[in-house]
Amino acid sequence: MRLHYLQHVPFEGLGSIASWAKARHAQISRTRLFAGEVCPSPDEIDLLVVMGGPMGVYDEAEYPWLVQEKAFLKRAIDSKTRVLGVCLGSQLIAEGLGARVYPNEHKEIGWFSLAPVQPHGKIGPLLARAGEVFHWHGDTFDLPDGAMHLAESRACRNQAFSMGDAVLAFQFHLETTRSAAQALIDHCGCEITDAPYIQSAREILTDQRRFDRINGLMAECLDLFVADVAR
Repeated sequence: MRLHYLQHVPFEGLGSIASWAKARHAQISRTRLFAGEVCPSPDEIDLLVVMGGPMGVYDEAEYPWLVQEKAFLKRAIDSKTRVLGVCLGSQLIAEGLGARVYPNEHKEIGWFSLAPVQPHGKIGPLLARAGEVFHWHGDTFDLPDGAMHLAESRACRNQAFSMGDAVLAFQFHLETTRSAAQALIDHCGCEITDAPYIQSAREILTDQRRFDRINGLMAECLDLFVADVAR
């Protein structure tokens, strides 16, 4: 299996997805958009992972590479390549499918539970039992027409959706390891303020078992998502 990921900032990589891919002998490649690298052809990819970042989908003036990324993402979706979007990645997918992306009423940073949503498809039942997951986002999206709503939280109505068998979008982070969370705190810690759905750095980092659990759930989701993709 050929896994390719789009990286928006140096400090947000694949996290636990890298370990999952290596354990399954996948070929891993990446496009560092922040470094001006060019996206490959979707034909060269079995699984495309679109990572997070502190910018918004509407920040094209400041990050002109977003234009190239959006065009590439549309080609990948149209070609039925498996596409997983995480945080900013989910918002880019939503916009590419015609939905609105905009600031959420609350920023959500830290460990908060996914609220029950009627389990749909292959991934819905896994998310229905997810419990607490890791969040770091300020924007949200409307559901694209025809999308299957998979998860919500108290702070954010639309936390996950799928579109057919080939598109999966997570507003939250199941891939975050403790070291990845530390990197977010180091680079984006100014966002940790006194607010209803923002936890302190200490609360975020204190329990390794939380990271182990979401990373295991990420692996389960990925196994189901690419079950019929060449390995």
